[in-house]
Parts: sequence; C-alpha cells; structure tokens
Amino acid sequence: MTEVSAPTSDASHAPVTVIGLGLMGHTLAGAFLTNGHPTTVWNRSPAKAEELVARGATLAASARDAVAASPLVIICVTDYQAARELLDPLADVLAGRVLVNLTSGTSEQARQTADWAAARATTYLDGVILAAPTDISTPAAALLYSGPQAAFDTHEPTLRSLGSGTTYLGADHGLSALYDMATLTVMWSVLNGFLHGAALLGTAGVDAATVTPFVSHGIATVTGWLSGMADQIDNGTYAAADATIDIHLASMTHLIEESRSLGVNAELPELAKTLADRAVAEGHGGDGYAAMIEQFRKPRS
Repeated sequence: MTEVSAPTSDASHAPVTVIGLGLMGHTLAGAFLTNGHPTTVWNRSPAKAEELVARGATLAASARDAVAASPLVIICVTDYQAARELLDPLADVLAGRVLVNLTSGTSEQARQTADWAAARATTYLDGVILAAPTDISTPAAALLYSGPQAAFDTHEPTLRSLGSGTTYLGADHGLSALYDMATLTVMWSVLNGFLHGAALLGTAGVDAATVTPFVSHGIATVTGWLSGMADQIDNGTYAAADATIDIHLASMTHLIEESRSLGVNAELPELAKTLADRAVAEGHGGDGYAAMIEQFRKPRS
C-alpha cells in the first residue's frame, strides 16, 4: 500500500490533486495554483493540462500517479458513474486519503459513493459548486461540502482557495447534492418565468432588454418574501399576510387567458394553476402561498 504523506504544516500551501480538466476542473486547478498549492493534475486528454503545466502544475502520467501525489484528491468529471469507473482500480492508493467529489448528481448517488469510498478505507467528502467557472476564487463562488467534519476542517484552508463561500453542511453525505438540486429547481423556475414574461411582452414589440429591469425588481421583491415563507413552512402555519391562494388562483387564470389570447405557450401558468387548484381542494384556499409546500411534499398520485 502506498504510504500517504501527512498534510503539510503550512495549510496555505498544502498539496492537492485535481482529476478531470473540463472547463470547471481546469478552473479549480488554476485556483489552487494561484493560491500557492502544489497542484498535480490528470485528464484523459493530456493536452487539457498544458496551460496549467505552464503555470506550475505537475501533470501525472496516470490517474494512479495523480492520486498518489497528494493527501487531498479532488475529482470533477461528468457524473458519479464516471468518477467511480475511473477510481475503482485505484483502491490501494486511495486508502488513507481524502477524496472530494465535485461531480454533480443526486443525494442517493452521493451516499452510495460514500459507502463505496468507506469500503476502500478512503475518507469521502461530497461537494457541489454553486457557481460558474468564472466565479471560482471570488466571493461569488459558493461551494458546499458534506461528510466527516474532521476531514473538512483539516482541508478547509485548501478548499477555500476555490471561493470564500465555502460551507460545511453536515455529516450526511447527501446534503450537498440536495442543496444543489434545491438551487437548480429555483434557478430554472426563475429563468423559465423570465422567458415566459419576455415572450408575452414580445407580442407587443417590447424587447427583452426593456423587460429586464422590471423583472429584476419583481425578483428582488419575491426574494424579500422568502424568509417569512420559510418561517411559515417550518412552523406549519400559513397565515395570509397579503394574498390568499384563492386570490393567486384568480391571477393565474388571467395569466393563462392572456397567454392563450396572444398565442404564447401557457403550460407554465397552467402548471401553477393545477397545483393551486389542488391546494384549494385540500382546504388551503384561504391560506398564504406558503401552504403550496404541501403540493411539493408528495408525488402526484
């Protein structure tokens, strides 16, 4: 078994390995280099490492050599299956190291990968990147980690090279993936709403650039409601501070009618109305909008 070198006493310059040099992986490796960490890299296509090597990275001859080079191994590839297939033959060199998986996937995949790592005597942290590659190493980068806190605490100075928004969520390996999925559903909901709104105003010759400031103001207003809604959700009480679901339902009907009359796709507001109709049928018509959480807590029968 390959002996694992202990993390350097100078945590600000601890060695790290990055496996997977797609757009994000390449940026992660570059961030470690910029912050003074001896960085070993490996990718199936070695040409992707050329710019990093020119900046001081060490290109490993194989994935095995890359893992053996550092006590902390970061992998950022297509999906969990690709990560497992790549690392499966390397159990002997993985043993005793900390593996951080920044590959996107589900909470179940994260927990299964944690079990897989434990069977190989490897300490596993699952993580997600809530940022674009251009945000890495800036305050705009949020990176979330879950798994053993001792491993996170040991390597936190190195991981903070990727962004000041580095956060430990807890011991459950699935938490980071769950946060990722929760963020994605909000992101797509906002983006789809913007696109639908732009399509509506486009029928009147209003371009998307003109719409944007008004939509941005609306998004900021809704953002301000979230903490109050969160308190209602956590307390299980849905008092209507402004509008009831019945009132929202009437507006949804107007939006559907407007969309159809203008020849714009009405599926998005139709979905909202379908869920609101169910909430009303279950007796929530006089409640605040937070009561809609009950529609998302269960699969459609």
